[in-house]
Formats: sequence, structure tokens, C-alpha cells
Amino acid sequence: MRVAPLGAWFAEDIDKVIHEATLSAEVTHTHHEGVVGAVAVALAASWVVRRQQQNHSQPAPHLLPWVISHLENSEVKKRLEWAATYPLETWQFTVASEVGSGHQISAQDTVPFCLWMAAAQLDNFCEAMWTTARVGGDIDTNCAIIGGIVALNVGQEGFPEIWKQSRETLKW
Repeated sequence: MRVAPLGAWFAEDIDKVIHEATLSAEVTHTHHEGVVGAVAVALAASWVVRRQQQNHSQPAPHLLPWVISHLENSEVKKRLEWAATYPLETWQFTVASEVGSGHQISAQDTVPFCLWMAAAQLDNFCEAMWTTARVGGDIDTNCAIIGGIVALNVGQEGFPEIWKQSRETLKW
């Protein structure tokens, strides 16, 4: 759930994204699916950064197939393939009820919905967060994953001023 910045940092080197995401996930996730889930999220973040650098030449529906093409066989990949069959205009509750939204608290039950949701709301951070919270499941994990990806696309301009004023002060 915290791996999007890593995917953004190494966006230019997909093999490095996969390697570093794997290393970061192995510290907290002893299950293979958790590692693959982290890799999928990092890949999604790297796709968004690369898309930004190419002036949005890739449409949002390309996100899931691109991530899937870089994943090893796993339950996460299978559920991502399933999530990718839903058009991005599908009601979010339908997708969550089919592929999961974190009630099982596992990568294979969160990551597919999260990546689908990020693609569906790639240009609207607020709507992505509010809709994710309404859908339910593992809300903090889902919002962290989706928020990390969508924030890369919308930049600072995509956050309401009141949200910026209400956050903790950055002490850099």
C-alpha cells in the first residue's frame, strides 16, 4: 500500500521497479501474493509517471493490461485480468463485489480493485478517495494504493486547497 512512490522513483527502468518493489515488500509480506501485489502497484505508479512524461499519450484503459503484461503468474494477476474485463465506466460497487475490495485483507483481494479504480478515476483524486471510502472493504489500504497512483497523475493542482490546509505540516 505504500509502494507507489518507489514505482514513481524508478519509473524509467521497469526491471528496477520490479526488483525494488519486490525487495520492499519482502520485509512486510512473507506471502508471494503480497509481493506480487506490491509489484503491481509499483508498476501502476511507474506507468502513470511514464504517461505524464509522454503528455498523456496512453489512455487510462491501458493501465491494467500494461501492468498485467509485467506480472508473473499469481492470483493477483488472475484477478487483475478479471478486473480488466470491466469497462472503467462500470459502477465501482459491481467491480468490488466481483474482484474484492479488501474484506479478506490480502493483496489478491485489494490490488485488482485498487488498480481498476485508479484507472477509472485517474484524473480526479477527490472522487477516487470518496468513492473508494464509500465502496468499503480495507478502506485505508485501498485509499493509500489508489491515492498514491492518482496523486501522481493529478499533481498538487489536483488536491483541493482545503485538503492541503488540513494536513499535517511537512517539516522539511
